[in-house]
Amino acid sequence: MHRIVIRKPGGYTALEYVETPNPQPGPGAVVIETQACGLNYADGIIRMGLYESAKKLHGYPITPGFEVAGRIAAVGEGVDRFQPGDEVIGLTLFDGYASHLEIGVDGVFAKPAHLTMAEAATLPTVFLTAWWMIHRQLHPRPNETWLVHSAAGGVGSAILQLGRLAGPRMIGVVGAAHKIDHARAMGAVEVIDKSSQDLWPEAERLAPDGFDAVFDANGVQTLRASYEHLAPTGRLVVYGFHTMLPKTGRLNWAKLALDWLRTPRFNPLHMTRDNKSVLAANLSFLQSHAPSLREGMLWLLEHFESGELKPLPVETWSLKDAARAQRRIESGQTIGKLALIPKGEETPNPQRAIP
Repeated sequence: MHRIVIRKPGGYTALEYVETPNPQPGPGAVVIETQACGLNYADGIIRMGLYESAKKLHGYPITPGFEVAGRIAAVGEGVDRFQPGDEVIGLTLFDGYASHLEIGVDGVFAKPAHLTMAEAATLPTVFLTAWWMIHRQLHPRPNETWLVHSAAGGVGSAILQLGRLAGPRMIGVVGAAHKIDHARAMGAVEVIDKSSQDLWPEAERLAPDGFDAVFDANGVQTLRASYEHLAPTGRLVVYGFHTMLPKTGRLNWAKLALDWLRTPRFNPLHMTRDNKSVLAANLSFLQSHAPSLREGMLWLLEHFESGELKPLPVETWSLKDAARAQRRIESGQTIGKLALIPKGEETPNPQRAIP
């Protein structure tokens, strides 16, 4: 088998393409021959050595990756839910950048037949993160108004689609004009393009009474203003800090330290006075809630089967080109998701989205 290994944190060259023996399934587990591996922004943070769960739950060397799609290659003792050849989706805690993956059967789900492997592999992390925030933390109401930062990214797109089912009025924020149409297609009724509009004056124009929820993965750049633009009883939902991180592959420790110092600390006394709340989510630290996550995946797959949820556009890259793919997602120019193809020897045109 082939996989990507990070022996110690670093830049893009820290991603090593190696060959190792194929895994064998233990009791209650299966081996998936992966056809596509989902790539997420968090994978780059693992490469940089800043992803807390990678350090606490695994350590280095580490193979990044939280999601795959492929076919069952072998089943372990006690597994009767799947058979070799079944097409499946796998949700894993690391180890996903690989041509073969051993995974416990509770993390394996039947792939909807109408989804391509790339679409299926890029579904779990972003949609499950959005599902958790919306249905386990936020408890939405149809008459609410939401602001969704990074609305053309993976989680932002998933939030918009799940929000469309829940009924709130959603305003998306994007960083480039070529992302506007995608955010609207996902469910945003209005889109603010930060490259040509002043974010907060435009947000105030569109929601003069404030927002019932703001979803923010930017970090220090917008967190304080996101909180200030909440309506009474509004909730700020935090799931990332990407503006603190570089677009060059290597950390600027001075900038990181300054941004850490500038990150707002929300005072419970003020929150009580203002009737505002701050929520946060990190899927990799939710393993103690595995039954709820499985429930969420089954709910999501049911809505994909019915057509109420749609797969995101996907750029595909060869597994060998994981470094170039991570550079691409960190550029801030992508729409939807990226996937690594273990058997791909050539990198497809990254501008081409797979429908």
